[in-house]
Amino acid sequence: MKTPSRNKIRQSSLRTRELLIDAARQLFARFGVEKTTMNDIAEASKRGRRTVYMYFNSKSDVFYAVVGRELDLLCKRLEAVAESEGSAPEKLMSLIYTHMDTILQVVMRNGSLKAQFFNDIGRVERVRYKFDLREQDIIASILEEGNRDGIFSVRDVKMTANILQHAFKGLEVPYIHRQTRRMGSQEFDSLRRAAEYLVFRGVGYRGEIHHIPAQKQDQNNNNTEKS
Repeated sequence: MKTPSRNKIRQSSLRTRELLIDAARQLFARFGVEKTTMNDIAEASKRGRRTVYMYFNSKSDVFYAVVGRELDLLCKRLEAVAESEGSAPEKLMSLIYTHMDTILQVVMRNGSLKAQFFNDIGRVERVRYKFDLREQDIIASILEEGNRDGIFSVRDVKMTANILQHAFKGLEVPYIHRQTRRMGSQEFDSLRRAAEYLVFRGVGYRGEIHHIPAQKQDQNNNNTEKS
């Protein structure tokens, strides 16, 4: 009888871990983190309690894994934007809207978990830290591209990327609340234009600012999601 290869064992282990995370996410979304137990996760995943504890020491560890996977989705979409066709200004604005729309989708599809996501900021920030660094690297790559092409004039790319990424995070809650009341009003459209102007002037862009309509941006995000 052949012994399973290390690769197959590793793949099986990863599948089990993903199964547990997915079961936990659905429970958190439906009942909330506090009302979900490790036993609930074991039952929902059709795995024993012992198996759950083989992968996670506590419910907090499961929570971090759930949030981490959702943030990984965000980073993958942002990486796709940075690697897409288009100029640096187009990529930068597409990245902003992709960030906002992905966070919106994550929050809205996770039901009761969305309250935990915003009410327990300290807990979430511990998970977000490494993903924030990834996003800053992605932003920096776009700024460097703009500098090379002579479109941007950014002296300190790393610091500028850090500031922009924190600015994006600061807009998340207002953006989500606005989305729940339906965007597209003249007031919110003016806000979008102001944000674009501020970002482009901040990176030394002196070209014409082409506003990305909400409908076109939604189409771009759908294409990214399919890829």
